[in-house]
Amino acid sequence: MFGIPGKAAVTLTPIAAKQIARLMQKQGSQGLRIGIKKGGCAGMEYTMDYVAEANPMDEVVEQDGARVLIAPMAQMFLFGTEIDYEIDLLQAGFKFNNPNVAEACGCGESIKFKDA
Repeated sequence: MFGIPGKAAVTLTPIAAKQIARLMQKQGSQGLRIGIKKGGCAGMEYTMDYVAEANPMDEVVEQDGARVLIAPMAQMFLFGTEIDYEIDLLQAGFKFNNPNVAEACGCGESIKFKDA
């Protein structure tokens, strides 16, 4: 919807694609829907849900067996984002490297987007 022809709206690192594909299989889902919602100390938060079927308005990105569905209201905020999966001594989880973010809270759970 907001994409550039021939370029995916979001990209996945190889480890993120592997983790999403593994979780899709484990959950028996058709993909991982990502979106945004109001909340957190910086104003917005990412949402992630495994879904049984795609919404016709979702932007669909498929890479290495992983399927990411971008909710319609989030597409303009997520364009150009790289999704990574990081593992360290204390935690493991998805990380969004989003060029549209102006600032994030200290815990990294909440973001504020650049003004248009």
